[in-house]
Amino acid sequence: MSEQITPTLEVGTEVPLLEFTLTRTDLVRYAAASGDFNAIHHSDHAARQVELPGVVAHGMLTLGSSLRAVTDWLGVDRIASIGVRFSKPVVVPDDGVGAHLTVAGSVTEVADDQATIALETRCGDEKVLTAFTVGVRR
Repeated sequence: MSEQITPTLEVGTEVPLLEFTLTRTDLVRYAAASGDFNAIHHSDHAARQVELPGVVAHGMLTLGSSLRAVTDWLGVDRIASIGVRFSKPVVVPDDGVGAHLTVAGSVTEVADDQATIALETRCGDEKVLTAFTVGVRR
């Protein structure tokens, strides 16, 4: 059995960059799992009626997918708290490609039993998740 190596959490330590894509199929799967069938998540017409540029991803799908930057690195059991601002919607085109997102961040604070990680999620040039902090157990 191999030992899991725990990354050193020091101020300035960078979180491994995470890149992922959300497609319309992902939105359908998330809607089925969550029960959130709001039409802005599957109909361009409905999205435009409420002044969105097109179908948008569920906020919690974007957040949960973005959290993989930390959980893939440290493990889900280390998460102690999450704070985030949903700054811009993630528009998911029906082009067979979807929306490409990146998550970057670093450790900003370290205490005896917890560290704080600041993250930012972007879709292209747009910051879609900001004021995004994750408290992790050390």
